[in-house]
Amino acid sequence: MASVKLIHPRRHGDARGWFVETYNRDTFAGYGIDATFVQDNHSLSATAFTLRGLHFQTPPRAQNKIVRCIRGRIYDVVVDVRWKSPTYGKWVGAELSAENGDQLFIPVGFAHGFLTLEPDCEVVYKCSDTYAPDHDGGIAWDSVGIDWPLPAGAVPELSDKDQRQPTLADFDSPFAYDGRPLAPLA
Repeated sequence: MASVKLIHPRRHGDARGWFVETYNRDTFAGYGIDATFVQDNHSLSATAFTLRGLHFQTPPRAQNKIVRCIRGRIYDVVVDVRWKSPTYGKWVGAELSAENGDQLFIPVGFAHGFLTLEPDCEVVYKCSDTYAPDHDGGIAWDSVGIDWPLPAGAVPELSDKDQRQPTLADFDSPFAYDGRPLAPLA
């Protein structure tokens, strides 16, 4: 299985607009992504600087995800939460937007979150397991040292759940390190 990967799907355009293949099992297998996806999610964040995350599902219901923004712009972040990983607690981030069409693959063992950079952002993502409330987990958005692109003095809009997440320091990770450290996004 691949590590975190930024994917740049090719758009085919003409005077009518464009076409893009957002997922193809064989293409993704070429990236080292061999997950089977069983659930698609779609979120709308009405206000700019809404922060969702940092979330994951724990084993045995852990999820691989492919995330893309289909309206607006988000700053998408992934944090390594695999115990004994040399990059434990490290993070990478990328801007995903309807305009750039980029996608982010997030394997099991990484917490995921995003900050909306403008109003009315829509995000869709594929998951390799269905939602399992008993395995729903997360860490506090501000406990990792992420350089969120917030305006000076701005406080993100958070759900009640995200306001109560444990810090990374208080998190007891159930995720095993698989030998692939987190690498910078290309």
